Amino acid sequence: MSSCSHAEEMNGLHLIADLYRCEPASGLLLERTALETLCVEECRSAGLSPLGAYFYQFVDEHGEAAGVTGTVVLAESHLAIHTWPESGDVTLDVYVCNFSRDNSDRARQLFSRVIDVLRPAEIVNHEVVRGRLPAEV
Repeated sequence: MSSCSHAEEMNGLHLIADLYRCEPASGLLLERTALETLCVEECRSAGLSPLGAYFYQFVDEHGEAAGVTGTVVLAESHLAIHTWPESGDVTLDVYVCNFSRDNSDRARQLFSRVIDVLRPAEIVNHEVVRGRLPAEV
């Protein structure tokens, strides 16, 4: 049974960011392995539970590394990331459900750490509370 299995218990937090003109210290926007390692390690560091990851390396018409798209599947839900190295742009998406514990602070820590490493010049982000709020009595 998933830790997000009951509709009435699926309350969670979805963090979404568009990151513009990123300037990471290494080739993270171009290198699948480096980006995957960062994302999986930061999930663990935040106290979340990676179950698996899939990252795909795009190549340009000359066979050179281009963008990367990837997902880390978490027991608590997921992290998704997509890069456009030609412009330095990244989309980042972290969703955690709070079925067995409140993972909101863990999600915020993960989200902030990945953004800090990518060093964007501009950030447009949103925080969405997911699920039903408890009924008032």
